[in-house]
Amino acid sequence: MARRAGGRGHSVGSSPTAGGRGHSPAASSPAGGRGHPAASSPAARRGVGRPGVTTGAGALRDQLERVVARAAGSAPPALLRALGGTPVVVDGQDLHPEVRLGLRLLELGGEPSYEKLTVAEARAEVEREATLFGGPPVPVGEVSDIELPGPAGTLPARLYRPPGAAPAGAAPAGAAPATGGDTAPPLLVYYHGGGWVLGSIDSHDNTCRFLCRHSGVAVLSVDYRRAPEDKFPAAVDDALAAFRWAVANASDLGVTPEAVAVGGDSAGGNLAAVVSQLASHDGGARPAFQLLFVPVTDLSAKSRSYELFREGFYLSEATMDWYRDHYLPDAEAALDPRASPLLAGDLSGLPPAYVATAGFDPLRDEGEAYAGRLRAAGVPVALRRHRGLVHAFANATGVGRTGRDAMLEAAGALAVGLSATRV
Repeated sequence: MARRAGGRGHSVGSSPTAGGRGHSPAASSPAGGRGHPAASSPAARRGVGRPGVTTGAGALRDQLERVVARAAGSAPPALLRALGGTPVVVDGQDLHPEVRLGLRLLELGGEPSYEKLTVAEARAEVEREATLFGGPPVPVGEVSDIELPGPAGTLPARLYRPPGAAPAGAAPAGAAPATGGDTAPPLLVYYHGGGWVLGSIDSHDNTCRFLCRHSGVAVLSVDYRRAPEDKFPAAVDDALAAFRWAVANASDLGVTPEAVAVGGDSAGGNLAAVVSQLASHDGGARPAFQLLFVPVTDLSAKSRSYELFREGFYLSEATMDWYRDHYLPDAEAALDPRASPLLAGDLSGLPPAYVATAGFDPLRDEGEAYAGRLRAAGVPVALRRHRGLVHAFANATGVGRTGRDAMLEAAGALAVGLSATRV
């Protein structure tokens, strides 16, 4: 999900340096036989395109912000502490200097918070910020834009294959290891964040590239229907349909059908959690693993972390209210476990999960509460709180070290979690 609050003054976003930058990404081929190839530019098909291109003064501002952000990310710790300003300690946690500096950069940019923009303006701003903190495209083995069938029409999607994996459709299913030449890798079906209103497969392109490259797992990033045009439960229906399609078409995708995981950040983490619940109880295939970054798990109530981090730490209470009001058709819908997975009565039998929260995030406590309920139900869970980070670390793979380190850990957890399905 995205975003800083109005009236901020602390600093946001941890940022990682994209591993393997400087190598040329392999040219990708169309996803023949895996759906219908979606229209895209030649650059996008090569996996090096970037959304949200601006011109004139705006382009110059964006370029300067990128240069400053990446230079700051490689600064010595003492300089980072000085540039980040006054230390911030809340709830016994120190906001990382790198994050404080990132928030300061966003503050200097002067853009209003999302809830003060139109939906179209907010969507454009998310894409712009993705280029600021995402960095150059992380090279992977193959990238293909495809379309898959959804409940109300086709869904755009993007398939990433790890370096060393056989071309789609050419590898024997069930072989291991994940990146072993002519073997079929596992698959992560990824749902982007953005409050069910913002975000896209473009804004999360480098997030998916990073996970693919560093886990050895193929990634299918899905563009589900967004609110307010399509309110709850449209996104849930699309997310579940995408998972089912991926399992049914694993052979054509060149992945192992028994090793299909789901994951996402924020609203996407919410969808991944809900898909895990629905698919585990409908008699069909269930996900092999859940990768949940800063997930929204309860739209019916606000936890203590909302009080602690109401504003000033990228994602604000006001922005979350804006998201919820756009997404839900009415207040009663917040009590539906498909909107608030924490409220589900039975969590037993769900797939193993890695849940990552950020210390300075309104959603921290509900994400950790969900991990606690999973554990109490007998589900294997690894819970990781990144104490000095804010909500958007999964999207900041282009600058600095802190977010990169957090995502490397998650990529390792994904690889290990899926390896158990391939023996």
